Amino acid sequence: MKAPGFWRSGGLLPALLTPASWIYRAAAALRAATSQTYRAPVPVVCVGNLVAGGAGKTPVALALGRALGRRGLKVAFLSRGYGGRLAGPLRVLPERHSAADIGDEPLLLAETAPTWVSRHRAKGAQMAAAAGAELILMDDGFQNPTIAKTASILVVDGGYGFGNGRLMPAGPLRESVGGGLARADAVVLLGEDRQGLAAPLGNTLPVLCGRLAPSRSALGLKGERAVAFAGIGRPEKFFDTLTKLGVKLLETRAFGDHQPYRGEDLIDLIARAEQEDALLLTTAKDHVRLPEELRLLVRRVDVDLVWEDPQALEALIDRLVTP
Repeated sequence: MKAPGFWRSGGLLPALLTPASWIYRAAAALRAATSQTYRAPVPVVCVGNLVAGGAGKTPVALALGRALGRRGLKVAFLSRGYGGRLAGPLRVLPERHSAADIGDEPLLLAETAPTWVSRHRAKGAQMAAAAGAELILMDDGFQNPTIAKTASILVVDGGYGFGNGRLMPAGPLRESVGGGLARADAVVLLGEDRQGLAAPLGNTLPVLCGRLAPSRSALGLKGERAVAFAGIGRPEKFFDTLTKLGVKLLETRAFGDHQPYRGEDLIDLIARAEQEDALLLTTAKDHVRLPEELRLLVRRVDVDLVWEDPQALEALIDRLVTP
């Protein structure tokens, strides 16, 4: 799914869709009122967001997982496994599972710590705790009422913010901004704060600022000619990253978020790259969704989360791990 352009602004279409957003809100409220909430035997920290699409939850979850691991904690990730065919609960085994089985994000999370996929979050948390997890990090699930969170961290894209401020399908919001912030414990603001959110958010919650930067392995791409594609929430962010890195982009193509790839989807991009003697680049999240026979033809570009104030991160972790 690609985020519609009108989710960024007002106009006639969002107004016409507003009654549908009332139905969405009512359904969410009904689910919250009728769901049983499970409390895990270990702390559960949720990394979520308020909008549909890519705010950067997985990179934040990975950064938190690594930081908690450095503290000596046995961390386990818990994911719904969006886009995968297996409902779980199951532990991710990268040598056995594909993105078609469990989704793309769990494969990335499993590179850092034990990862469990379960559409029924409570069952996944039970299994992760039974396997020895001392803290469970949920990638997404802030709006899921079936599992209690010890703490919740909201990720906000500094460039996109909350879009037009309307609920789906009239806008990108999964719930009202006020309601979501009231249940959160901290906000991670990623990228340049073009919406001026840091100050108002900081009046009520701790705000950690950071940016996604190419990993050390990607720095060698400077000056290269490339064809690039991405199927993430906001593909333009990836293309902008490559441009800032100094890559000369000959062609870019955006696919739907979580879209599974087939060989025919990329045949013309592969041909263009070969014709131009250029690299074919994509994100880590896209790379794990490629058919195995195509992965050697496409270079994966990893990013790291760079914190503006690393001490603020350590202070947040202190709060998360203190009983």
